Amino acid sequence: MAKTVFITGASRGFGKLWAEAFLKRGDKVAASARNIAALDDLVEKYGDNILPVALDVTQKEEVKKAVEKIKNHFGGIDILINNAGYGLFGTVEETTEEQARAQMETNFFGLLWVTQAVLPIMRAQKNGHIIQVSSFLGLTTLPMLGLYNASKFAVEGLSETIASEVAHLGIKFTLIEPNGYSTEWSGSSAVQTTSDITDYNPVREGFAETGNNGDIWGDPEATVEPILKIADSENPPLRLLLGKVAYQFMNEVYTNRLKDIEEWKEVSIAAHGH
Repeated sequence: MAKTVFITGASRGFGKLWAEAFLKRGDKVAASARNIAALDDLVEKYGDNILPVALDVTQKEEVKKAVEKIKNHFGGIDILINNAGYGLFGTVEETTEEQARAQMETNFFGLLWVTQAVLPIMRAQKNGHIIQVSSFLGLTTLPMLGLYNASKFAVEGLSETIASEVAHLGIKFTLIEPNGYSTEWSGSSAVQTTSDITDYNPVREGFAETGNNGDIWGDPEATVEPILKIADSENPPLRLLLGKVAYQFMNEVYTNRLKDIEEWKEVSIAAHGH
């Protein structure tokens, strides 16, 4: 049976790729973007099965109106994919207040406003699936991405909480945690802080050197089948890492975390007091 899928940040990258994947197989897609002209090719190809929605996810009232428009047009929303977001590159000390707030407004608050707006529809339906596009950097960190890391850590905590609050209502949650992919995320979509503090040059150089290793960047096309599989699953996972780098990195991170927990177990237990 065809599903109705709402995807934010659908003008390019993962969002547009996944929108077309759902459309190709006959689903209906509401695709939001700040500039919906970027969706003209999909409209021409798929006609009434796609509803382009002009939307800035940081504007809460806009989000409410957009979700109401989608509901009225398609009759409901089966799947929400919260994909809108961008990367802020640079050290934490060199990040301006404006840059820090803008990062959280889009990556965290935008996702929150969209989720809040869609939940009443899914509660009334007694079903739905919310797929939050997080990052493996919502579970661990890399230098030069401090505010991005923080925004995705916030998405992880928020989403896990909501998942526990709505599970009895038939609403499923999945956090998608990709490693870096060859999309515009680190290119035209990215924002860069200043780099005036020379003490951080070794960190910048090491980060740039790592980024020049082409093998760490995943192929976006390879994510299509996993996304469709998750969308169709009757029992989807709460979390899904995307990419071999994410898997290898997190395997090592969690192994080391468990080791530290066990090594300091007696101190932790003693701190309880009884």
